[in-house]
Amino acid sequence: MFGTQAQKDASNGFGPRRRAYWLTSVTSTAARATTTITSIPKKTSTFSVKFEDMYGFTAEGNIDDVNVLNEVRERVREQGRVWCGLEASKGANWYLQTQISSNGEGISVASLKLSKLANTITLKRLVRKGIPPVLRPNVWLSVSGTAKKRSTVPESYYDDLIRATEGKVTPATRQIDHDLPRTFPSHPWLDSPEGQASLRRVLVGYSFRDSDVGYCQGLNYVAALLLLVMKTEEDAFWMLAVLLENVLVNDCYTDNLSGCHVEQRVFKDLLAKKCPRIAAHLEAMEFDVSLVATEWFLCLFAKSVPSETTLRVWDILFNEGAKVLFHVALAIFKMKEDDLLRAHQIGEVIDILQTTTHHLYDPDQLLTVAFDKIGSMTANTITKERKKQEPAVMAELDQRQRRLNTLNTNG
Repeated sequence: MFGTQAQKDASNGFGPRRRAYWLTSVTSTAARATTTITSIPKKTSTFSVKFEDMYGFTAEGNIDDVNVLNEVRERVREQGRVWCGLEASKGANWYLQTQISSNGEGISVASLKLSKLANTITLKRLVRKGIPPVLRPNVWLSVSGTAKKRSTVPESYYDDLIRATEGKVTPATRQIDHDLPRTFPSHPWLDSPEGQASLRRVLVGYSFRDSDVGYCQGLNYVAALLLLVMKTEEDAFWMLAVLLENVLVNDCYTDNLSGCHVEQRVFKDLLAKKCPRIAAHLEAMEFDVSLVATEWFLCLFAKSVPSETTLRVWDILFNEGAKVLFHVALAIFKMKEDDLLRAHQIGEVIDILQTTTHHLYDPDQLLTVAFDKIGSMTANTITKERKKQEPAVMAELDQRQRRLNTLNTNG
């Protein structure tokens, strides 16, 4: 993971070594200090603090945020023990065995199917509770289908691609070069020459792999976080490929962003169904939810939500598909229902949602709301909603293009 704190912490066992979050500063009207903490009394929760998370990002919040993060860290350690116990009982890398086969005598097809089903159910439950950071790369490669996709091409595919694209200049590469310095500029590795070079290779490589997508702003944040999680640059590239080609809706990152427009319309309809009071209130205010949700969906929450919570969402994304993005987006609105209903200005709504996302340090709280309070949404439900919205989106984009053509002709 390219020298990040996470790699250092995850090198021994299933999770990060027990350590408190490091306060880089504590600011109040009475005091200023720099120290290491394990927990802090709530009476000091009005202090403003800066601290580093396990993936090397510097965050700013209050003492309550730090205490939450330390509690989350303990839960991560507990999950590591659970996964370790399963490996002891089921065998190492049991989660890779998505299709069980055996030539042994006395093993029936029914029993094999039952074993596979049991593993699938166990894996889904465990993934929703979080994959231990040290296992995350291998589990993602398996459950997402990345390992299988990668096996269909020569082993040298990525290296050959990078060599073939070296020195080539396209509109995509120019935009990538423009965005690199703006991608998590406060992260020590991503803001280094080594980090930016690695991120550039992944983004440029994919822009040549799929010329229809090329490069779209938002992918830089997604690829950057993948680099911090995966063991190698090549693994990050293939995870990005699976995201764009298999996990997310088609055309999300093409020139006209048609897939993203469809997702926004689907989300608006789901908000009306799942959170009708909020939807009605925002509609009366003429607030367009895409003002905040577009960034959530394009960056897969990487730019808006703390990294450790974002990665818990991605755990589920790679295992269950893109429906989790709707669950989480709806949960953010649901968690702040009372505050949103009291808001009467568009600026207030944006401030409430931005403040909420920036302080979502407890992934379990978010995911409990996302799945328990929002309720079930199957992949088929989402697919039907998309098909319903696609004609209107395409008609709108076509009309927009005709207007542009008319302006260019008249000009």
